[in-house]
Amino acid sequence: MLTGDRQKFYGLLFGIAFSTLLITQQLTIFVNLLERGASGVYNVSSADVWVMDPVSRTSDVAYAMPSTALDQVRGVAGVEWAVPHIRGQASVRTKDGDLEGVAIIGVDDATLIGLPKGMIEGSTDVLSQPDSVIIDDVGAARMFPGASPMGERLELNDQRAVVRGIADAIPSFTSTVVLYTKYSQALRYVPGTRNRLSFVLVGAADGISAKELTERIEKQTGLKAETRDEFAQGGVNFIIENTGIPLNFGITVLLGFIVGVAIVGLTFSLFIRDNIKQFGALKAIGVTNGKIAQMVAIQAGMVGMIGYGLGVLGTVGFISAFSNNPTFKGFYIPWQIPLISFAAMVLIITLTGWVALRGVMKTEPAAVFR
Repeated sequence: MLTGDRQKFYGLLFGIAFSTLLITQQLTIFVNLLERGASGVYNVSSADVWVMDPVSRTSDVAYAMPSTALDQVRGVAGVEWAVPHIRGQASVRTKDGDLEGVAIIGVDDATLIGLPKGMIEGSTDVLSQPDSVIIDDVGAARMFPGASPMGERLELNDQRAVVRGIADAIPSFTSTVVLYTKYSQALRYVPGTRNRLSFVLVGAADGISAKELTERIEKQTGLKAETRDEFAQGGVNFIIENTGIPLNFGITVLLGFIVGVAIVGLTFSLFIRDNIKQFGALKAIGVTNGKIAQMVAIQAGMVGMIGYGLGVLGTVGFISAFSNNPTFKGFYIPWQIPLISFAAMVLIITLTGWVALRGVMKTEPAAVFR
């Protein structure tokens, strides 16, 4: 019955596969975009605690502090080390005259804490050279498409900068070009204000938990202190609260579910109707409604599992195909998403199978003779 009419069989597979693909793919993109909100924190793997002005919310939405805040934090018991960290915006002019908005990140001059862990080209030692900056790999592809940025000269707020390295960094939510340099150099590139210090990065001493250290810092300095995970989650929450991304992706996922119900429900109902005489014949020879329900459930389950597998494989293929695109750098499929898609597929199959099965239950054995 199931595979005898290939058009309806393939229609059922297409409906489940397309619905699974849409739900899995959109949820994957949604989760990865949200995690981009924490990229500024995850790129600094060595800091246990981030200290900031009480009104600061994320690594990109921060209010500058006076430089004395660094000494205050260093005086708190349990702080093994504390270094300054500046994040600002600037306009850069390339040698071709193009203007581009970039993010300037100034890292500690002595330890270089604040740089991403990996380098694609060059080394972190290049920052010891005059006017040196390191560009993130996504920004390099955007600003210098098809060419290497190494040795390129930039004009940053009337200051000279030379690209001498490419960092392997997690892209930001807006995919802004990021330039890393020493803190002292960043003060020259970022437009001057009275207070310049964006954050203080802190390492906890042995035996002191990051959470306990944040409480000590807040109590002693009056500044806001958050652990690495707390601050990263704050970046994700900021995107959820201040953008329409959750609503837009939620609508798309809902549409994927509705399309699946519509296609599968219509096709499955046609499949049942076309085979109503066969079901009547089964009843005529003594097959119970329970056995027929089991048979329909097995048919629906078989279609559902094959379609679900095709949909998930399609999502994996999509992510793999665009893995080299800077926009999708680092995208992955969290293990929870296939489970959510599986639950949606089961719900689709259950709803459509139940509606189609109602007609079978009402079928009389005499239908075979009509």
